[in-house]
Amino acid sequence: MKPIRKALNKVKPHFEKGGRLEKFYPVFNAFETFLYVPDETTPSDGSVHVRDAIDLKRTMIIVVVSLLPCLVFGMWNTGYQHYLALGISDTTIWQNFLFGLLKVLPIVIVTYVAGLATEFTFAIIRKHKVNEGFLVTGSLIPLVMPVDIPLWMVAVATIFAVIIGKEIFGGTGMNILNPALTARAFLFFAYPTKMSGDEVWINTGVQSGQQVVDGFSGATPLGNAAAGLAEKIPDFWDSFFGFIPGSIGETSTLACLIGAGILIYTGIGSWRIMLSVLIGGLVMASIFNLFGANTLMQISPLHQLVLGGFAFGAVFMATDPVTATQTNTGKYIYGFFIGLFAIMIRVFNPAYPEGMMMAILFMNVMAPLIDHYVIQANIKRRLQRAKKLSV
Repeated sequence: MKPIRKALNKVKPHFEKGGRLEKFYPVFNAFETFLYVPDETTPSDGSVHVRDAIDLKRTMIIVVVSLLPCLVFGMWNTGYQHYLALGISDTTIWQNFLFGLLKVLPIVIVTYVAGLATEFTFAIIRKHKVNEGFLVTGSLIPLVMPVDIPLWMVAVATIFAVIIGKEIFGGTGMNILNPALTARAFLFFAYPTKMSGDEVWINTGVQSGQQVVDGFSGATPLGNAAAGLAEKIPDFWDSFFGFIPGSIGETSTLACLIGAGILIYTGIGSWRIMLSVLIGGLVMASIFNLFGANTLMQISPLHQLVLGGFAFGAVFMATDPVTATQTNTGKYIYGFFIGLFAIMIRVFNPAYPEGMMMAILFMNVMAPLIDHYVIQANIKRRLQRAKKLSV
């Protein structure tokens, strides 16, 4: 790494104040701090600072690592679903993975290129540093997309998410909506035929002369359930392991649980939110299951939790520390209503049976209000206690 460090030190004066590339300093600083720990120290002037062994870069990298099981499995499942559609069942793990890699990698590359270019542009205009927040956003956006999404749509949605979902609020740490879900919501409302899931996998990578086997349905399990096709809903274990059609990284609950374990062990993700989302989903699914008025209501509560993007949303989206509630009590309330609304939207809206996105975005907006009332309730209790002690 020493040659890289020397090269950076050599060109750094050109980007610092007075250099001919001064206005591009945020771009240089972003690459330098990504490769090396910042050389800035906290001044010892008596000011109060929170000192911790972890910074934003390390936090983001841990989240990216926790997403790897979903990404790797999503690549394999892309190939598996492709060959399954063609009636080919004797493929190897590496054949499936290689096909998925060639399909998913361009989506990841386009996401990072479009997103980072937008972030760098805003950093140059505003003359502030580039934060590492897009490391996670750039990993999340491909995972919530269907694999057959056109690359230009991915680029447009990513740019929209960075600008509307984050930069207009002030950048990393200031946004009120999850940027990755903002990208998905944009595509869902702007290009619903590409995000509905009804055509996912059917023609992905099909070459001339190849035909999809008769009777194969490319719709997601929730799409089939919304259409009343109970016989086409996969069993619990196929849904749990993720051997089903769906967005790239959302199908495997097992992969999501591995990621959840990493986030909880490192203290990055809130177990309170994850647990309360689970409870909220179980409560709502159990209530609907008692009535059983349609196919979606007849699905067992546990099965509901392993379908669609419920587990992925609970682990990686709902726990976003910026857009979620900050108080411990608020986290329980926030997560519970996400799970509740996710199942409610799934059942009541046949046009969009995957309700996790809308539930999280709605509760993102409600999070500050929840924290406000939690804090006010704490203040009220303390005032009452103080009055009793003063008597």
